[in-house]
Amino acid sequence: MNDLVRQHTALGETDLEWLHLLVSEWQLLSDLSFADLVLWVPTLDGTRYVSVAQMRPNTGPTSYQDDMVGHLVPRGRRPLLDAALDEGRIVREGDPEWREEVPVRVESIPVRREGRVLGVIARNTNLLTVRTPSRLELTYLQSASDLAQMIAAGSFPFPGQQVDMDASPRVGDGLIRLDAEGVVTYASPNALSAYHRLGLASDLVGQHLGNTTAELAPSRGPVDEALVKLASGWAPRETEVEGNSGVIQLRTIPLKPKGTRIGSLVLCRDVTELRRRERELITKDATIREIHHRVKNNLQTVAALLRLQSRRMDSAQGREALNEAVRRVGSIAIVHETLSQNLDERVEFDEIADRVIAMVSEISPGRVDCRRTGRFGILDAEVATPLSMVLTEILQNALEHAFAQGERGTVEVAAIRSGTGRIDGRLLITVLDDGSGLPEGFDPQRAGNLGLQIVRTLVEGELGGTFDMVRAEPRGTKVVLDIPSTPQK
Repeated sequence: MNDLVRQHTALGETDLEWLHLLVSEWQLLSDLSFADLVLWVPTLDGTRYVSVAQMRPNTGPTSYQDDMVGHLVPRGRRPLLDAALDEGRIVREGDPEWREEVPVRVESIPVRREGRVLGVIARNTNLLTVRTPSRLELTYLQSASDLAQMIAAGSFPFPGQQVDMDASPRVGDGLIRLDAEGVVTYASPNALSAYHRLGLASDLVGQHLGNTTAELAPSRGPVDEALVKLASGWAPRETEVEGNSGVIQLRTIPLKPKGTRIGSLVLCRDVTELRRRERELITKDATIREIHHRVKNNLQTVAALLRLQSRRMDSAQGREALNEAVRRVGSIAIVHETLSQNLDERVEFDEIADRVIAMVSEISPGRVDCRRTGRFGILDAEVATPLSMVLTEILQNALEHAFAQGERGTVEVAAIRSGTGRIDGRLLITVLDDGSGLPEGFDPQRAGNLGLQIVRTLVEGELGGTFDMVRAEPRGTKVVLDIPSTPQK
């Protein structure tokens, strides 16, 4: 719509915003009218109309099988458009049109803003299925007529009240018509069912909706007064009312076809099950995060116990083995701590990698500079947990074996992520040190130390990737990991 309006018409940005506001609301008019709506705007030279938006009803058959947006018609071909634009009034004169053997009644509604007519809505009703209207249909049509008059007068839509139609109640969800005093004159079956869910035992017709709604809601005090006024339809508002283990969503629309409020429309939707599921999900999320938090605390306790045990050992080899176990447990605890702060089972692994690097760097404080380049990005927990352990083992191995006692050096962890989505992406991770390098004849696939066994098992078994360790040039060791960035099923 933006492109069509700017390319073909003389409307300014504020006028365009008004049209956007109208289009965000006009599903309501379409459903109440059982009709298709097409918004026509005169072109810059005034010789043609361009259709900039279209809406089909949810309550009846369409009269347009094709998309009309972007069509241009010359002035004079559709007299009802001309009359509505020139005279600024709703035009209903004329015989039905025949489109593909379907009779269609056409009406034109001027779209007014601050006294100026910006364009015309063509309301097209498929007459093929017309039958004797019920009370519900008559109420729909009368409400549509009131809204059309408000559009023609420039009093609808309501400025500053743009509605999210995906979240707001629709006509078919439940409709209540109020008189000027807020008394119910008609309630659709769905609307009545929604109020029965709140605990209403009688009919709604003849009752003051504001007072009835406040009585059904459990709250007391000033909130009641606001709820009474809102449910009485004095202003365009949305709210939710909860009572008797039920929740309904209300949207009120004052009707002022001639400038004075004659009543209101209230759209309502039973959202009890939706809210119940949302609460269950919130509870589930909170439970999962609490589990991760407790796992992290338990792992930290285990690490503390291992650290205490290592201090009491006489064997230097035993102390070192326990310290390695402390770091392994710590790397898993870091992942669970990060997961305990998220709403889903995914983590920003760059932060975890930095914390693992800092933790392992304690082996040789001040001697070896460990740093990270590139980005791991966001990873699922099924990938993050084993990868943190793999990274811990590789870094431990580099810091313990690559450098002689007191020797200075660097270890760089580089990450390259391929693929823009979560599907078929891969992570290429390189850990490069400038230490003494691998001994002659060393085979990383057959080496028997525990650290490399853990790396091989996790990379090839859990992560479904590949692992290699080669001599770097001019000196040092390069470890290369190539793993999928998504869990392997």
